[in-house]
Amino acid sequence: MGEAYFYHLTRAPLESTLPMLLDKARAAGWRVLVRGRERAWIEWLDEKLWLGPDDAFLPHGIAGAAHDADQPVLLSTDAPGAVPANGAACLMAVDGAPVTPGEVAEMARVCVLFDGNDPAAVEQARAQWKELTDAGCNAQYWSEETGKWEKKAAR
Repeated sequence: MGEAYFYHLTRAPLESTLPMLLDKARAAGWRVLVRGRERAWIEWLDEKLWLGPDDAFLPHGIAGAAHDADQPVLLSTDAPGAVPANGAACLMAVDGAPVTPGEVAEMARVCVLFDGNDPAAVEQARAQWKELTDAGCNAQYWSEETGKWEKKAAR
């Protein structure tokens, strides 16, 4: 059974934090599915990931192309429970995308990244934490409020 890690973004924006987490997931040998809620948002994220430094190239693609199965990082708006086309072992939910307890159980890791400066995003993350932990999923809450990532809670 995997774990859900909640990342409360307060200092660095998603487009800075996500590549760091993707690099860690890739270093663990995992393929990753990044799930968002809206196609336009996924396209914005795709552009940001391509604009990274040359020495930090992050191979990825948007779901729906001919080579989805080959992508180490696949950006998608697929509904929870859909089988990742790239065989992902790690799911990163962004922009309030849903995650199910079944996905936490099936994946090596699930990461929920949320904007700590957006009250609606914080409330949604709290609801996701409650849903997943009430279902028996192991979860950790990480915050960057001090300038470095620190684990603040585990359940």
